[in-house]
Amino acid sequence: MFTGLIQSTGQLESLIGGQLWLQAAFEGPGVQIGESIAINGCCLTVVEHSASRTRFELSEETLRKTSLGALAPGATVNLERALRMGDSMGGHIVQGHVDGLGKVEDIRPAQGGHVFTFSVASDSVHLLVDKGSVTVDGISLTVVDPRDNHFDVWVIPHTYAVTNLSQLAPGDPVNIEFDMIAKHVARYAEAYLGKKL
Repeated sequence: MFTGLIQSTGQLESLIGGQLWLQAAFEGPGVQIGESIAINGCCLTVVEHSASRTRFELSEETLRKTSLGALAPGATVNLERALRMGDSMGGHIVQGHVDGLGKVEDIRPAQGGHVFTFSVASDSVHLLVDKGSVTVDGISLTVVDPRDNHFDVWVIPHTYAVTNLSQLAPGDPVNIEFDMIAKHVARYAEAYLGKKL
């Protein structure tokens, strides 16, 4: 489990045949083989690690559902190690299970920060609640003004500076994980109503 609070960034070294090599220095205790690390919001398992390089194995499902396969060598990625017992829960509950791709529609400056507009698949808009939570490329963000299949997020300068948001441009794909509570409520409601929401 994660919180959506990005701890550091790294650079994609290569992704060939489902083998992802990452250049990064991780904070905290030493990285262990088998531990989970979220890369752009996608929970991956460490299979090899040295002081500056870490390798992960990606399944076909991961490549199909996320933007990782479209990244070029040198791309900056957001990193978060799994939550440990006793850690502060500063963001929201994030599983690292990407629901699908979104797209950057617009980026504009506002009050020293930035407002990002994202689009998502039209069959998932019921999972977006104004002032609720959403995870974009692993970042816990607050939904603002969801409408049709679009929503905004207001990004403070700190978040813009320490994540890959500063490198995004309109048209770029992003990994989206909807709020876990919203997904469970929707699933239970579907069973009760007898139809898909």
